[in-house]
Amino acid sequence: MSTAIHVNALRAFLDKDDQDSARVALQAQHPADLANDMGAFTPPEAAKLVMLVPDAKRAEVFGYLPPEFQTGIARVLPRGDLAKIITAMSHDERADLFKRLSDAQKSDLLPALAQAEREDIRKLAAYKEGTAGALMTSDYATLGPDLTVMEAIDRLRQEAPDAETIYDAFVVDEERRLVGVISLRDLILARADRRVADVMRRAFQAARVEDDDQFVARKIQEYDLRALPILNGGDKLVGIVTQDDAMDVQVEDASELMYQKAGIADIHLRGEHHLDTIRSEKLTSGTIWYPIRVRLAFLLVTLAGGLLVGTLIDAFEEVLMAVVAVAVFIPLIMDMGGNVGTQSTTIFARGYALGHIQLDRFGSYLRREATVGLVMGVIIGITAGVIAYYWQGLPNDIPQLGIAVGVALFTSVTLACALGFLLPYAMVKIGVDHAPGADPFITTIKDFSGLAVYFLLVAYLLGVDI
Repeated sequence: MSTAIHVNALRAFLDKDDQDSARVALQAQHPADLANDMGAFTPPEAAKLVMLVPDAKRAEVFGYLPPEFQTGIARVLPRGDLAKIITAMSHDERADLFKRLSDAQKSDLLPALAQAEREDIRKLAAYKEGTAGALMTSDYATLGPDLTVMEAIDRLRQEAPDAETIYDAFVVDEERRLVGVISLRDLILARADRRVADVMRRAFQAARVEDDDQFVARKIQEYDLRALPILNGGDKLVGIVTQDDAMDVQVEDASELMYQKAGIADIHLRGEHHLDTIRSEKLTSGTIWYPIRVRLAFLLVTLAGGLLVGTLIDAFEEVLMAVVAVAVFIPLIMDMGGNVGTQSTTIFARGYALGHIQLDRFGSYLRREATVGLVMGVIIGITAGVIAYYWQGLPNDIPQLGIAVGVALFTSVTLACALGFLLPYAMVKIGVDHAPGADPFITTIKDFSGLAVYFLLVAYLLGVDI
């Protein structure tokens, strides 16, 4: 059944209060498809549908819903129903939901949960957003090193219903210090009477609760892990980050960079889990003041830069009046530097995010990018200068125009490359987010400098008084 048909059918069942038919329709769908369909309803309507979903997959459907929509449904669900859903949710997802609830909702909900759930939620919710602790889940499988392989398989069979994954089990000692990792495949292939300590891998990858979530995601990708164990300061195992959560971080990171490069940044959301989904919801629905607020700041900085460049053009009015052909190349000089600056800031942002650029070795990266800019500046400057000479210089009896265009483009390209690394680096060092902040300044500086060189050269070579 297509999404539109299914949504219309569910809406008809709700209007008629036909709960039996709604249950049948909800039972046949995959949880992800159900969550997608529920987005067409208001939170109160979706809350009714959630409670008609079979018990076995109700929490899974709820987990697929967008974060803001989950919060809206949580506001209207009875406390007992919400407590049952939260108890059945994966540990990291329920902690994320708990953090989004109001203080009054938290106080009302906690007494309805078992003590173990309350303590687990409080512990996970206490970690700072953007860290491994905030990303990890506490439902994982552990084994003792002295268990036999057969005993270990029996233990995993018991823990499987509540564990996020059993494809990797984590071997801990009596004090919960991580001593090894063993895969389900290794257990199946090993002799039944062998000890876990003899089969497990003692060399393993791990991260700390305070580590950056992007660092964790890169580690999972680099070592092709299904799950990465997370340790506290005492080397005790406190959680794991799974491959799907790491993928979410990478998707959010890529989307964040895309939004920032487009000048749609929101510092108030930075560090939020499910950032991409939350921002997309806010930009496409709800009050119009949110998209206006996050977009206007970038545009106002660009406006100020444009006015500054405009004053420069006005200052060289005599040059433009004396040689009209000079105006033909103004867009070229401005656009070329802007494109080069965008390339450089993107290279820096991705390299820094992926750990390929270390700040303590920034000088070497800057020299490399400046060299790239010099070479590109020479190539583009010579090419554009020759074109300007034959296109506008000779026909208008101003051959010097080719030199002015070439040198101006060389200056603009070289400066844009250097600034594309230097300004984001400076912003990182002073604690300002570099991705949305660097581009307007780079654009203004390279436009101003490129045009200044261009006008000054034209005025000098043609003998125009300014």
